[in-house]
Amino acid sequence: MPPARRVPSPAEPGFWRSPLRGPWLTSVLGVVLLVGVTVLFVTGLLSYAAYNPNLSPANDKTPDKGLLGFYLFDWPTDPHWLYRLNQGLHVTVGITLIPVLLAKLWSVIPKLFTLPPARSVGHALERVSLLLLVGGALFEFVTGVLNVQLEYLFPGSFYPLHFYGAWVFFGAFVTHAVLRLPQVVRVLREPGLRERLRDPRPEPHGEGGLVAPRSAEPTVSRRGALGMVGAGSAVLFVTTAGQSFDGPLRRTALFAPHGGGDPGSGPNGFQINKTAAKVGVGRRDTGELWRLVVAGPRGDVRLSRFDLLQLPLHSAALPIACVEGWSTSDQWWRGVRLRDLAALAGFDEGPPGVFVESLQRHGAFRRAALRDNQVRDPRSLLALQVNGEDLSPDHGYPARVIVPAAPGVLNTKWVSRLTFGEL
Repeated sequence: MPPARRVPSPAEPGFWRSPLRGPWLTSVLGVVLLVGVTVLFVTGLLSYAAYNPNLSPANDKTPDKGLLGFYLFDWPTDPHWLYRLNQGLHVTVGITLIPVLLAKLWSVIPKLFTLPPARSVGHALERVSLLLLVGGALFEFVTGVLNVQLEYLFPGSFYPLHFYGAWVFFGAFVTHAVLRLPQVVRVLREPGLRERLRDPRPEPHGEGGLVAPRSAEPTVSRRGALGMVGAGSAVLFVTTAGQSFDGPLRRTALFAPHGGGDPGSGPNGFQINKTAAKVGVGRRDTGELWRLVVAGPRGDVRLSRFDLLQLPLHSAALPIACVEGWSTSDQWWRGVRLRDLAALAGFDEGPPGVFVESLQRHGAFRRAALRDNQVRDPRSLLALQVNGEDLSPDHGYPARVIVPAAPGVLNTKWVSRLTFGEL
């Protein structure tokens, strides 16, 4: 019998035979990720700041952040679509980058198996940063996608895991970028761009250990490979970005839970996240016996829904925007200004922040704090109606908070108590 043919191990150069791998393709993909990941990191930090985590323990899902909260600032209320834009950009860019990330990992996978593990201190640092980079990228993208798809399966809360994971990932990303940037610039400045794109043969040099010494026969050019990556990103963009819009564009978001059209018709027929039944709020809780407690220096004031309707009512056109990336266009809300309720509680001038409590029985953000600038904004309402009709149970009947530029979870539904003062 002829001797069995030995299959090379992943640590041997002969195992990886694609003629497309090389410094040029890896550098192009790396530049795209350099821009995209930076956008993701910045918009992610802004999204975290929008929760005002240093305002109240109820808002802070990362109490051990320490120095990582150095950049936090008072989240503004203008422009009123700020959070909608930021989070839509964060989620859409993240999903669109998935094919680029997978292509980049494919292009550098031989380096993960290189032996010996470290040839020098610099090489060891690069390998460690590469492992943290790959692990961090996979963790951040997987947890983010699962959260967007409402299928979050990881133990522990999404907020701290994604937050701390982002810092680890971006630290490794910056380290790796600094170490590899000189080579990337040198490779991309080499002449012959068109020829390199069209040529399916291996690159003429093996710098970086990516070029296969004995490559397989080419089946596609580098332009074709980049075209497939771009097409994959375009498909994901088209089938997810629409969740941030209303009308026909939302129906194109086939891969998004809040795509495919609105959940109903009429004034209350726009997107929702949590239904009343899901969080345990029933008719008995929201019926005639419901009272809103407004607390402040004058003590507790108890108001029925009828009482609230007798107060001066105001309208504001504001969207709902969720951390999961979906949002609605401006809805017309009508209700009592939060600053008027603060005056009723005893704060006639300079209303302070407010601590909001919901009838919701379980789940995150049953309680949330709003800053004084959010309370002062004339568009910040305890809404009783939307688009000319009473709120539906799923939109927060009998009363809900609506604040410009705030994440959806801070626009508390089924409000039972407002406590104005020190938070």
